[in-house]
Amino acid sequence: MAPSDGERLVKSKQRVADHGEVFTPAWMVEDMLNLVRAESERIDSRFLEPACGSGNFLIPVLTRKLHTVTTKHRKSEFEKRHYALLALMCVYGIEILPDNAQECRSNLANLFGAFLGIDSADIWARAARAVLSANIVQGDALTMKTSNGNPITFAEWAYLGKGSYQRRDFRYDELTQRSHWEAEGTLFADMGADLFTPEATYPTMTVNDLAKQADAA
Repeated sequence: MAPSDGERLVKSKQRVADHGEVFTPAWMVEDMLNLVRAESERIDSRFLEPACGSGNFLIPVLTRKLHTVTTKHRKSEFEKRHYALLALMCVYGIEILPDNAQECRSNLANLFGAFLGIDSADIWARAARAVLSANIVQGDALTMKTSNGNPITFAEWAYLGKGSYQRRDFRYDELTQRSHWEAEGTLFADMGADLFTPEATYPTMTVNDLAKQADAA
């Protein structure tokens, strides 16, 4: 028997009672994203879903970004792959339930893999898993803490060109407090070292470096 509309939006009544867990229908997600169409289709615009579930919002956002990758970089397989990874790097989620967080990572990884036509053992798939382990956080967006009670941090990824990426980590609570100082509407705008200091800055890295991180995890 096919599930009813109500069943599609709820995994269990107990989870709704305990966590307020419901799922936004796909048509509503698309309508909401259409309100910010230019940003949702820009490769390097950053989207954070503070209660991401299994990815109801993040999957359509990544789909739009990957469509832009195809439009802009179809003539270069090298750039297409690197910008596809940047698109993945620019979606973020917080989810309190561990099974949802893992499902969200898997769904995004599968979408990325299907776009590149790769399997899970491919170096690009492994690099994607490293990115998603940092970008999809199991925690509470209200307390801004991880499931272990540590402050939530997010990685700011940048593509430097020629196959190199830069990563800097920032605390979520500081991002929210200082977002009203942002320039050009981006969450991670440069506001000066005295106002916006990263928790960590990493050496530049390649897809191979990211894949090694996933292998070591």
